[in-house]
Amino acid sequence: MNLKAWRLRVYPSGGVFLSRLIIRGNMKPLKGKVKISGSKNSTLPIMAASIMANEEVILTGVPDLEDINVMAEALRILGARVQREKDVLIIDGKSVSKCELPESISRKMRASNLVMGALLGRFKEAKVAYPGGCAIGSRPMDLHVKGFVSLGYEINEEAGYMEGKANHIKGTEILLDFPSVGATENIMMAASMTPGITIIRNAAREPEIVDLQNFLNCMGARIRGAGLDTIRIEGVDYLGGVQHTVIPDRIEAGTFMVAAAITRGEIYIENVIIEHVQPVIAKLKEMGTEIFPCSMGLRVTGNKNLRATDIKTMPYPGFPTDMQPQITALLATVKGTSVVVETIFENRFMHVQELRRMGADIKVEGRVAIIKGKKNLQGALVQATDLRAGAALVLAALAAAGESEIEQVYHIDRGYENLHVKLKNLGADIERR
Repeated sequence: MNLKAWRLRVYPSGGVFLSRLIIRGNMKPLKGKVKISGSKNSTLPIMAASIMANEEVILTGVPDLEDINVMAEALRILGARVQREKDVLIIDGKSVSKCELPESISRKMRASNLVMGALLGRFKEAKVAYPGGCAIGSRPMDLHVKGFVSLGYEINEEAGYMEGKANHIKGTEILLDFPSVGATENIMMAASMTPGITIIRNAAREPEIVDLQNFLNCMGARIRGAGLDTIRIEGVDYLGGVQHTVIPDRIEAGTFMVAAAITRGEIYIENVIIEHVQPVIAKLKEMGTEIFPCSMGLRVTGNKNLRATDIKTMPYPGFPTDMQPQITALLATVKGTSVVVETIFENRFMHVQELRRMGADIKVEGRVAIIKGKKNLQGALVQATDLRAGAALVLAALAAAGESEIEQVYHIDRGYENLHVKLKNLGADIERR
């Protein structure tokens, strides 16, 4: 395949996509201020829940991302009216007329499965194709199905679809085998309009769960306990309109914290909830990064003599799996040997092969990566294999000598709003072609 053909990419939505990032790093310290966008992982379930309302919902602080566009397309297919103006999204679910989401849209994004809980909650029936998303490991729907069945919904799985219908539905107790974020969100939505009281035990505790609870409660739901491992839901008959501002994106904030560390720069990070990034703060401080709260949020200063450390990803409030690729890139530039253990997704080391192209000394054994840091990485032609892997490659390129070219940028577009623009404003030598 010639270079021109190799660069030709097809967007998940079907369009031709040619963009790539050119980064000339040379360990140029990044300096300045950056404002964090609204949380992708909070906006998506809230968008799904919006169709449960019989009135107009207004969301503010919504990031301009490909995944958000795909979810908006999914809601329109169901019959909702969705309008956008800058960072404001207006969703009117009164006109929802379908309870089926086809494969053509579901395969574009993992979070498409969240409309299942919303449709079951409001209409007591749903048919949704199995979702797509980043190929970072097995993310089965069994916990979602277990929750729906426990609530009294009859679920049939065949030909790539999940179909659910109400069958003696009522509140119940549900114990999740693993604190799955998606399953917790889906069950919360379905249970919020299921008669009786539902208790979810071993629930996910992520901040995005809390944001979804706050949103649903403002619409009239009766939910408490989000942020803890037990959530209590009292079903209601009606949910109304609301205006809601989504929380800042803690993974974007963490990515810029690592950007300061890997370039040994100084970045003021605005619009960040410090509590949400404490696991990242703790590890970066352990490595020698200076981090101080300020009126704007956080000031992060990279130290020239950062040291190696060990990382183990865990469900919140542990170190987030969505920050593992970025921290791996940083550790590749730090003197000493570090060990990274990935406990969430079995395929979340796909960025390692690309980092090796840049000279990183990383050995992977199963779910463990052993990283021997070195002073200099080298620019190279690499590919973003998924969203967070793409972010890791951008960070590595900022610290690498010479020029790097990152292909398959559409992965990065799924979760970072104008990443190259924000980095350029901090002094990075970066362009998009």
